[in-house]
Amino acid sequence: MESGDSTRKNKNTIWCQYCPSVILRPNSANFINKEEGVFLPFLQQKKKANGEKFEMEGEKLNEFWMVSDMYDFENIGFCNTVDNIKYLACADCERGPVGSYVVDSKEFLVSLKRTKTAPEAEKNE
Repeated sequence: MESGDSTRKNKNTIWCQYCPSVILRPNSANFINKEEGVFLPFLQQKKKANGEKFEMEGEKLNEFWMVSDMYDFENIGFCNTVDNIKYLACADCERGPVGSYVVDSKEFLVSLKRTKTAPEAEKNE
């Protein structure tokens, strides 16, 4: 985890894994560990044979950057809404989900596993 000192804010830029798009600038999000895990679907879903019930495949993740205001994002989009959860995707390449937002909450969660931080890339901007 790449967090700041005691505030546990991101000290580096958060980037999309698939394209050079910036998702969050430094010091714009707080690290949060969701012990119960948050389900995020996989980018690729397996097709089911005719008549089989579709079940979304994914994984439970624990480590996130949390943002309470959508205007703190540099670049984010919404890819799907399932039940009361909006899934977040890169606004440029539209890949995701990179995180989630529960509609009734003030927590936009961006997965550390589904994004990257690259201080060396920032030097080349």
